Amino acid sequence: MRGASWEPVAVLLAVVVAGVLLLHALGFAARSEREPLATGPFSGGLEPREHPVSRFHVRWYPVTMIFLAFDMEMLFMYPWTKVVGEVGAPAVVEMFLFLGILLAGVGYAWREGAFRWT
Repeated sequence: MRGASWEPVAVLLAVVVAGVLLLHALGFAARSEREPLATGPFSGGLEPREHPVSRFHVRWYPVTMIFLAFDMEMLFMYPWTKVVGEVGAPAVVEMFLFLGILLAGVGYAWREGAFRWT
């Protein structure tokens, strides 16, 4: 039995290395000097309290997770409404199990204070 040919692997490795080097060269060539952003009144006409590209406060992350939980609920409920008539009771049981898991997550977030704004 003949040994494996390593030429395709070497060609692929050369293409990957050349691609990475090309991307680094393009990034170096397209780099621009950064200047501080000038902030001024925007929507309400008031001076901004923080920088426009500043990070969000940590209290928004639990709210985001709760939003994603309800978003996933809707993502699964729309197709479920189309097949529940064909599948019957097992589809209803599965949906209530899914909603129970989401409700447990919301209960945990409530217990941890994700809904308190103080």
